[in-house]
Amino acid sequence: YVACAAHVKIVDGFITVPEMHLAIDCGYPANPERIASQMEGAAVMGMSVALNSSITFEEGAVTQGNFYDYDVVRSLNFPRVATHIIPHGFQTPSTGVGEPGIPPVAPAIGNGIFVATGQRRRHLPIGDVV
Repeated sequence: YVACAAHVKIVDGFITVPEMHLAIDCGYPANPERIASQMEGAAVMGMSVALNSSITFEEGAVTQGNFYDYDVVRSLNFPRVATHIIPHGFQTPSTGVGEPGIPPVAPAIGNGIFVATGQRRRHLPIGDVV
């Protein structure tokens, strides 16, 4: 189980996410550093999908060829990610930590935009301008 909260700021009409918190309950946390790394990656991928990433078509062909024209979050707009791991003892089985962090990121950013602007965004990608 993963929960996410995003601190969203609007700077000159552009959406920025300076900080994101993810809490994960993955059973016994055998390798907390690896779990934190997975949550940071989930924040980047989730934020990329939420704000900018879409696949478009022209004449039946995908127009994006690679990451140079498929917009993803890069180091200039990467948020500080805090990972909160729910503690469990060794008797609790470990679970996966790869993809569960991605789905809650878009709703967290959407809620942050609502708090900052009063506007609800209900379609992905949200875009990077308000």
